[in-house]
Amino acid sequence: MIDPVVSEIPEGAVAADVRSYLDGRVGREAYDAGHVPGAVFVDLDEALAAHTDPSAGGRHPLPTAEHFSAEMAKLGIGDDDVVVAYDDAGGVMAARLVWMLRATGRQAALLDGGIQAWDGPLETAAPRRAPGHFSVRPWPGELLASIDEAADTTGNVVIDARQRERFQGAEDPLDPRFGHIPGARSLPCRENLAADGRFLGKDELRARFAEVGITGAEPVVSYCGSGVTACHNLLALEHAGLGTGRLFPGSWSQWSRDPDRPAEV
Repeated sequence: MIDPVVSEIPEGAVAADVRSYLDGRVGREAYDAGHVPGAVFVDLDEALAAHTDPSAGGRHPLPTAEHFSAEMAKLGIGDDDVVVAYDDAGGVMAARLVWMLRATGRQAALLDGGIQAWDGPLETAAPRRAPGHFSVRPWPGELLASIDEAADTTGNVVIDARQRERFQGAEDPLDPRFGHIPGARSLPCRENLAADGRFLGKDELRARFAEVGITGAEPVVSYCGSGVTACHNLLALEHAGLGTGRLFPGSWSQWSRDPDRPAEV
């Protein structure tokens, strides 16, 4: 399997633009204004998430395997393609696509540094790719954690990828309650990056994980606001050689909507 973080797009790989925003900007508009030549645009909300009751699965629950397969095939991505995804936020959004592809046995990685690290020209025309053959593969249970498993912070190291102020209980318009899962440990995913937007070195990442009690021997559950940026911590974990961990897809957006679940600040 290709390393989850690469410094360049290999020849023949499919580049995927996964820019997505919470501040009103539109990812597709950013893509249309200029993207890596040949890159396809992957709409996070449409291709990488289901549209269900947030109280049941959070704001970005995983789509069905059938829906994911259809969306990837429509973009011209096949089972045997190597996919290198990027965004303009250090990979915190694109990580969702990379994790989903890797979880189902495909070759995929983040472009280290994102579109800002691309040193070639950009293009505005969308490529025309023939539909790909992307088989339906179920989400592997061993890489997922349920809400009850995320609550088990004695049996698991549960890490929260959100900014520290949200972890600590700052007001947040996205979800109804503020704070974090009791016993979870704050590990903001954006702190996996250096000042230039590229990943920290592997030794630095390992030291960062060690600060929250992760050495590679412990079962790890990663969550965030809605199961998107949590994938960045999982890829960083794997990139640092510390295993794969599990994703709690519903994350805080599911937890905070259940009045029987306690919140800690």
